[in-house]
Amino acid sequence: MIVRQALFEGAIHAGSETDFRNFVETRLVPMWRQFPGLRDLKVMFALSRDDGAPSFPLTLTMSFEDEAALAAALDAPIRLESRAVTGELMAMFDGRIHHHVFEALAER
Repeated sequence: MIVRQALFEGAIHAGSETDFRNFVETRLVPMWRQFPGLRDLKVMFALSRDDGAPSFPLTLTMSFEDEAALAAALDAPIRLESRAVTGELMAMFDGRIHHHVFEALAER
């Protein structure tokens, strides 16, 4: 299983927390669910963190069968569409998004 994570590192603009979450839930999640080959989607909003830890108010985890499935999803038109919509979300966010790809152990 291949897992790709998107980490939103930074801060949601003060007073925009509810709008930010609603935007993700109503505009982006439906698009992310359309990624071809997607096996699992987890969208997580931060509740707390250790003292001194960097702020990640949102993380996104997508799971795919293999690297070929991930590559197909990254080349899909829906990804380009979702990136444009993510650009709108960034109007409520100061920070950056970075991505990490992992190989997950099989669950037993």
